[in-house]
Amino acid sequence: MATVPCRCRFFFPPVSSSSPSGDIVVTSRRWSPVRPLAFSPVVSAYISSPDQREREKESKTHNGKLISSVSNPLVKHCVKLRLSSSYRRSNGSVLIVGCTPILEICTFHRDETEPSSIIDQLIVLDGISIPDELNRICSTVIYVSANVLKKISGMQSIDSTEVIAIMRMPRSFCDLEMNGSEAMFHSLLPSPYRLLVLDGIQDPGNLGTLIRSARAFKWDGVFLLPGCCDPFNEKALRAARGASFQVPIVSGNWSQLNMFASKQRMKILAGHPANNVNRPNRTSFLTGEVVNRLASGALCLVLGSEGNGLSFEALERAELISIPMEGLFESLNVSVAGGIFLFMLQPQNQRD
Repeated sequence: MATVPCRCRFFFPPVSSSSPSGDIVVTSRRWSPVRPLAFSPVVSAYISSPDQREREKESKTHNGKLISSVSNPLVKHCVKLRLSSSYRRSNGSVLIVGCTPILEICTFHRDETEPSSIIDQLIVLDGISIPDELNRICSTVIYVSANVLKKISGMQSIDSTEVIAIMRMPRSFCDLEMNGSEAMFHSLLPSPYRLLVLDGIQDPGNLGTLIRSARAFKWDGVFLLPGCCDPFNEKALRAARGASFQVPIVSGNWSQLNMFASKQRMKILAGHPANNVNRPNRTSFLTGEVVNRLASGALCLVLGSEGNGLSFEALERAELISIPMEGLFESLNVSVAGGIFLFMLQPQNQRD
């Protein structure tokens, strides 16, 4: 049998028996010419095609799909949901990171609708067991590697983010400038007693914290004036910890707010720094007497950003109120001040 010399040399361990097929057999520790290696068509395609290698990284596990490539289309979709407000709006979907907020949202919606109707997909770290409740309400579970989970979540540490949910935009959210209507606004807040109004809050952490505080102190809803960041921004969602799905949120302008407040006979208050040199004389302090005076009527509380303060419209249209403070501190962080206002002015039955 003729042998074709090969430029490549390979070392084979000793073999004691000869091959019945007539192939060359090495019987001692020495270099020997061998036949070129022959690959199956599948292996050859895998070696020659980078795209094929990426596809081969996906396999089946836990009766679900395991994704280990950050270039997977689903991974790209999730990253865009996390980063782009317009992409979230066009898809009607939101990315929720963490098992705790996901469970909070599902628990809140359990009585009024099927939780499965708000979860499209669950993305789980490979090797992690998800709670039975999530298993029951979502049939589409996709497992991913640690690197993919970091890419999707945008976090370096995934110790507390083993589960991510692609959820539908809550029906309790209404953008009056985009596709909302006055009728939708009134349907979300048919008879409001306490409404938190955020005026140009651009920091997502502060906005999310205020939404969570509003939910904690039983306020009826949140109204976002122009200049506010997206309440479904990744940092805002992280700070809100699921509250963005549990309280009505309406985005609109001053004209729409004034019309709504007038129809609902709501007083408009605005928090103002106590020690600000420009504090108008008509500003009152948040005392027990003032709280009791405001307890019986419906009201809107306007909070402005730390950097720019209240807008001109808020200063002109609202009754200003301040938190009394000692020392020379001009103001508190807006989420801290907001928490105090929300607690002190919460519905009467909550304070009793």
